[in-house]
Formats: sequence, C-alpha cells, structure tokens
Amino acid sequence: MTTTLKFNTFQPYFRLIPFMKALEKLGKYSLLLYRSLRSLYEFNTYKKNLVNELLKIGYESVPIVLLTGVFTGAVMTIQTAYQLNIAFVPISVIGSITSESLLIELSAVITSLVLAGKVGARIATELGTMRVSEQIDALESMGFNSVSFLVLPRVLSGLIMFPLLYIFASVSGILGGLAAAYFSGALPPAEFMQGAREFFFPWDVTFGMLKAFVFGYVITSISCFKGYYATGGAEGVGNSTTQATVLSCIYVLLADFVLASVFL
Repeated sequence: MTTTLKFNTFQPYFRLIPFMKALEKLGKYSLLLYRSLRSLYEFNTYKKNLVNELLKIGYESVPIVLLTGVFTGAVMTIQTAYQLNIAFVPISVIGSITSESLLIELSAVITSLVLAGKVGARIATELGTMRVSEQIDALESMGFNSVSFLVLPRVLSGLIMFPLLYIFASVSGILGGLAAAYFSGALPPAEFMQGAREFFFPWDVTFGMLKAFVFGYVITSISCFKGYYATGGAEGVGNSTTQATVLSCIYVLLADFVLASVFL
C-alpha cells in the first residue's frame, strides 16, 4: 500500500521525464552551435578542414545531385503532360509547371533529402567514430578546440555548398524535363522553353537559394550534434547515424513548410 502511494505521488513527475530529456538535448544542441559561432575567428584552426569539407560536401555530391535533378525534371514533365493531355490549355504550360516546381520546391527539397543520407550520415559517422574512439578527447587534451576543428568547418561547408548544389539540381532538372519533352513527343523544346520563360520570376530562384541555405544548416548541424555526442561504441555510432539521417529529413520538411508559410 505504501509503495503504491509513493508511486502515485511521483507519477506526475515521471511523465515529465521525456520532456526534460528533450530540453536537455535542445540545450546541448544550442550550446554546441554557440561554441561554433564563438570559434569563427579561429580561422587558422579550421581552414584546412573547411577546404576538405567543401570538396566532400560539394564536389563529391555533384554526380548524385545531377542525377537526381535530371530524373526529377523528366518525371515531372511526363506526368504534367499526362495530366494536361485533355485540358484546354496551351502545351507550353508544361514547361511553366515543370520549371516553377523545380525552382520553388523540388530542386531544393529532393536534393536535400538525398544529401541528408549522403552528407548527414557521413558527418555523423565520422564524428561518432572519433567520439567513441576518444579521438575528440585526445584533441582537447592537446589544447585543440574540437568544435572549431571538427564541427564548424562542416556547418560552414553546408551553408556554402548547398545553394550551389541547388543551382546544379535546378539546371539539370530543367534540361532533363526538356529532354523528356522532346523524346516523349509531349511538346517541342521551343514551346517548353517558351512556357518556362513566360512564368519565370527572379524571386523563385532567390527563394530556392534561401531554402537550400537553411536546409544545409539543418542537415549539417543536426548531423554534427548527433555524431559529436555519440556514445555506446559501434552500435551507438550506428544509432547516431540513423537518428541524424531521420531527424535531418524531418526537420528539412518542417523548415520547408515554415519558409513557404512565411515567404510565399
């Protein structure tokens, strides 16, 4: 009876445990980002890693980004042509819908979801392996700022390279849609480009670049956080990598909704 009374007394506090754990993780994430911002002036510490990460996140991601863009644009064109097959609208509208969809939404979102698996998983695995093998502790014992040396260059590289990758994805997507329109016989390339030019607005590109910038920050910062605080050996590194990828995808979609609600 006494045990039951004690359990009932503390039961409301037990319900707060998940909330407190979430607050703890949010605090650790915010502190990690704060330490990263404070390390911006330590350029000599992270400049070499910054160049390496620019190559890994940017140059090494170009093939998968181009492939994703081409097939996204091609499929978008074919599906739009199928839906407008019996509609009383000019066929040039197919080019308008494809190009606008790519510039505003698909190039940034789909590319970021793909890169969450490629870039985010790699970052979480690298930092998680360094954490469980005590390499990060060794860096700090030698006087290195581990956040400046490991976290900051990865986040900065994401902020720089994701907008550039968005441009590659958009261009390749429009070219893929153009090729699909020609080879499928849906419409001539000239009419596709006419429709794309008629409804083109410079703000669409600006908005897409803004989305890519935010998505780059979301993916790299979450992956760095999960990898930097990984525990539990090889299994813990695997769990951190999985969590980094899943959370990156979720928060990319959430950020996409917020940005669309605010700026459109």
